Amino acid sequence: MITVTSAELNAMIAAFIFPLTRILALLYAAPPFNNASLPMLVRLVLGLAITMVIAPGLDRLPTIEPASGAGLLVLAEQMLIGYAMGFSLRLVFSAVDMAGTVFSMQMGLGFATSYDPASTSQTPVVSELIGILALLMFLAIDGHLMVLSTLAQSFRALPIGVLPGSASWANLANAAAIVFSAGLLIALPIIVALLITNTALGVLGRVAPQLNLIVIGFPITIALGFAALYISLPYLIQPLMQFFETGLRLMLGNFVLS
Repeated sequence: MITVTSAELNAMIAAFIFPLTRILALLYAAPPFNNASLPMLVRLVLGLAITMVIAPGLDRLPTIEPASGAGLLVLAEQMLIGYAMGFSLRLVFSAVDMAGTVFSMQMGLGFATSYDPASTSQTPVVSELIGILALLMFLAIDGHLMVLSTLAQSFRALPIGVLPGSASWANLANAAAIVFSAGLLIALPIIVALLITNTALGVLGRVAPQLNLIVIGFPITIALGFAALYISLPYLIQPLMQFFETGLRLMLGNFVLS
């Protein structure tokens, strides 16, 4: 007859529930798993499957009862760590969304919005197009598998029961600057092209005041904006690859113990 003591039962539950909390928090926050079109049930089943694979290989687990106050604190810590890791990768895609928003505003399509289920808000259509292309590129390079690999490595770099120091959270806050720097870098070719277009239209308006720039300006700006976007898309592959690599590095680099 097999007998299991309460201490052994608590240890088995802790060995499963603690990593599961970090994994589910990451799946909730990290692209592409945070997409609203992916049902919560699918994410839950995926989290359980990943935990069953990762949990047996973990060591240095804390001997804490999950239902105790200390156990609930560890659960909160794992939830925070998993969400922060997902947020680090989300910063890269936020930069892409920002670049798409700049595209739309410069082209005069800021009013053309649609409902984005990922952000649960109205998003410019050009921004949504760029975001979908970036997500497809991320999936094409097996970025979702890289996310899971980084997640598995995080249990060795930051064992369960160890909370990152204040420097790690400061690094994460500073990493948010990538949204503006990377977004501006992606949008820079379109900004320059449309700046030249608007300058040319302004000169044309001074030379030929009888022209109605409101009538001819919008179609020209939109057409040249899409032309510049079409031409620049092949050149965005390399920067996006670098940003994806940076996002994956941020997932783990901000929380490595010194």
